[in-house]
Amino acid sequence: MQSNMLHAQTLKLPLAIQLYSVRELLPTDFAGTLKKVGGLGYREVEAAGYYNHSAAEVKQAMRDAGLHLVSAHYPASALHTQLDEIIAFNKEVGVQYIICASPQRKNPTPGKPGMFTMDDWHWNAEQLNQFGEKVSAAGLKFGYHNHYTEFHKTDGLVPYDELMRLTNPAKVAMEMDCGWVTIGGGDPVALLKKYPTRIVMLHVKDFKRSSEPWSATNRPKIAELGQGFIDYRPILAAAAKTGHIKHCFVEQEGFDMPPMESLKVDADYMRKLGLF
Repeated sequence: MQSNMLHAQTLKLPLAIQLYSVRELLPTDFAGTLKKVGGLGYREVEAAGYYNHSAAEVKQAMRDAGLHLVSAHYPASALHTQLDEIIAFNKEVGVQYIICASPQRKNPTPGKPGMFTMDDWHWNAEQLNQFGEKVSAAGLKFGYHNHYTEFHKTDGLVPYDELMRLTNPAKVAMEMDCGWVTIGGGDPVALLKKYPTRIVMLHVKDFKRSSEPWSATNRPKIAELGQGFIDYRPILAAAAKTGHIKHCFVEQEGFDMPPMESLKVDADYMRKLGLF
């Protein structure tokens, strides 16, 4: 345990948060919510929408809150239809990374989500390469954020490994969501060892333990960091050893307490690990 704590300390990253965590507060009080986030000690943020604010308004709100906006999430569907606009806006606000937050089926049926096939995953790899090429040409960096389906074997293969194999390392970085990896049956530590140079950002979130297997009727329930079953000490130790992690974002997708109280619990947990 002590060695894990020691390795975690070597990350020395600013306390960071994915703003999806405050998605219910930002639409009605964008600037005020950001100030509250900054008041908890968070210093870097990743956007999940700008709520119709101009680039100038976003930059001013970030400055006033003492926050550094480093990354922004978009679903693949938006990247397909609005990539030029997305690149232009994020260049203006000063973002470094544009992240594909979720994949898309190759031929989706309206109203019928369905399971991803391996053909879907191979098509997504092609799309990620195309997105990455265009984002890179504009002077920004591009990456992919996973959920849990990337770790469900399909045709005998693990989709996440296929995405790694088929995407261009020079154009497509990986933002590993450690919580969703775990829910999907993957091992964040093993992945950091397997792909030490591809994974450059992390999401950290926790889940309540369940006595039953996860399913459509037994969905994973979010917990504050340190209140669930995921121990981040070995994960952050492995992350530190790679020497390639640039940002580590807290993401709180659900709450059992007021949001800002929840985010304080998360911040306190990360500080206890000696990360900051």
